[in-house]
Amino acid sequence: MATPVIMPRQGQSVESCLIGKWHKAKGDKIAVGDILFTYETDKATFDEEAKIDGTLIDIFFEEGDDVECLINVCVIGNEGESTAEFNPNGGASASAESAPSEAKEEAKEAAPTTTEAPKAAEQVTRSDDEFIKISPRARTLASKEGVDIKSTPGTGPDGRIIERDIKAQIDSGNISTGAAAADYQGKSGTVSGTGIGGRVTTSDLALSPNAVNAGVSDGQNEYEEVPHPGIRKVIAKAMCNSLSTMAQLTLNSSYDMTEINSFRAKIKASKEKLGLPNITINDIILYAVSRALLNHPEVNAHYLDDKMLKFKNAHVGVAVDTPRGLLVPVVFNANKLSLSEISAAAKDAAETAISGKITPDRMSGGTFTVTNLGTLGIESFTPVINPPQTCILGVNTIETKVKVVDGEVKPYQAMTLSLTFDHRALDGAPAARFLQEVKQNLENFTSILAV
Repeated sequence: MATPVIMPRQGQSVESCLIGKWHKAKGDKIAVGDILFTYETDKATFDEEAKIDGTLIDIFFEEGDDVECLINVCVIGNEGESTAEFNPNGGASASAESAPSEAKEEAKEAAPTTTEAPKAAEQVTRSDDEFIKISPRARTLASKEGVDIKSTPGTGPDGRIIERDIKAQIDSGNISTGAAAADYQGKSGTVSGTGIGGRVTTSDLALSPNAVNAGVSDGQNEYEEVPHPGIRKVIAKAMCNSLSTMAQLTLNSSYDMTEINSFRAKIKASKEKLGLPNITINDIILYAVSRALLNHPEVNAHYLDDKMLKFKNAHVGVAVDTPRGLLVPVVFNANKLSLSEISAAAKDAAETAISGKITPDRMSGGTFTVTNLGTLGIESFTPVINPPQTCILGVNTIETKVKVVDGEVKPYQAMTLSLTFDHRALDGAPAARFLQEVKQNLENFTSILAV
């Protein structure tokens, strides 16, 4: 029996997902547990596994399509079964329409040719900035064979250059090699289009990377062109929005780690005997921050255009470096958790984020963020606020400093904290008072554990 596979909803706030890659093609045999396709939310990537055995008899969407949650994506069943009742597009499936897009091009390029000669002004001598309409297959062939697409007549719809036009140029000997080909195509073999719908203009050709590739022998690429994944686009948009809409300022202050080092040494000595978890410095900082946040409402807040949301609990985001980019899972109600509970929650959040299995709901609702670059030896940096939050705390590396005690110079370990705050939401003095309280909590850590 034919069974549709829907686009899952990964969190209540997710309305649609992007299909990243198909791992199976129409007609493939499917077993339970096989990965059908990979899909992305704006924060994470997931694999959709088959729940039944059978054959993949239809596919309704292509790679790169943005698909609403709970909509049919494909159908598993027996060969020959009808899938029309499951098709959300109301017509032919994506696989039938494109397979995976080449069929569209083949259909267009197989259309009858016109006997009328192309108009020179429109199709042969293209002026600067005029769109060059060319199919992907034609562009690939032109790049490979060194055909000048600027002077190639297009016989496809609306004067579009299609594969047979490039073949005609090749048959007539209108090709070039080496540096001359690079002038039209770029030595990388492709030209990115900046026109509407990604169409190539002559300006794109003029800015082709042949200048970058000067001196590179034929057949070699100076660079690799890698499309931005969905998560990278989201991160880029969020960071630009943060810096362009906020009045951000960073304060730096170091604290004496003597108390923390002594506490961690005692924990390690009794760890196996008492079954204690591995408490990291980052866990301790999260605990100290969670105990200070509620005393500074403007720090534990969201700044909106017409109001501030000041939260009654501390939902602390933990920045995690993952293979897909920076993700910020949230430790909810951190102010109510013990040190060991915060440690367990932070580790679970990080592991889930790195594995790519974290849901958007676990990365939404943060009221404050902690980001740690100290493990990479960074002495000071300016973290960027995660909107609409008002602050973010950067954790830096451990350094050795000296201080004078009773006339004697003594070395000690110190760590600098970098607090970036939104000057629209709070002034420098309130931000400094929050940072001062976090510092005091860390320097007197065993005392706040008793509270």
